[in-house]
Amino acid sequence: MGTGPTCPLSPFRSGAAPNPVTPMRFHVSPAEIKQANIPHEIFLTNLIANHILLTVGLGGLAGSFPWVMALPPLISLSLLSYTLWRARRSLRRDTWYPMCHWQVCARRSRFFIGMLLLLLLVAFLGWMGYSQLGWRKEAVWAIVVGMGILPVMVTVLVLILFESEALYHANQAKLPGWVVERHPPPPGMTPIEEVKPHYYD
Repeated sequence: MGTGPTCPLSPFRSGAAPNPVTPMRFHVSPAEIKQANIPHEIFLTNLIANHILLTVGLGGLAGSFPWVMALPPLISLSLLSYTLWRARRSLRRDTWYPMCHWQVCARRSRFFIGMLLLLLLVAFLGWMGYSQLGWRKEAVWAIVVGMGILPVMVTVLVLILFESEALYHANQAKLPGWVVERHPPPPGMTPIEEVKPHYYD
């Protein structure tokens, strides 16, 4: 099976484009399914172990050592940056099916990086207000929590739903239509089933 993310002979080049919200199933090997699981497992580990479990564990120290709350975003940015780097590398080294799942995670990683940068910006502005402008500590925490931490936590919960479904789809040899349209399959590989779309695809 070739890699061919932009193969000009793909049936999607000359025919109708796939529905971007409709998952499609393909014939792939068990080894490729295992490889396709990896980006989603990394993403879910970051969301659950880092952003939920580690954040809760560090919460008790935040009163005395506020800087420890910067650890989860920094760890997350490292994992997300790795995902983006690995997704670019997958375009050259992986077969088509796992490559497409790396692209799915890369798309979500870019969005989540934007949310984390917003959190870090709000935290920096809060620190500046507290140290340079004399803002009260309670007011700074209210701003950081309301404008930074809360949006990130909502995003984490939504992405957990998305990635759990994506991991299930990876095990079922399915891909969302938008990634198939952007990275057409190699010659001879066509969808064997179109399944009912889900809102989180």
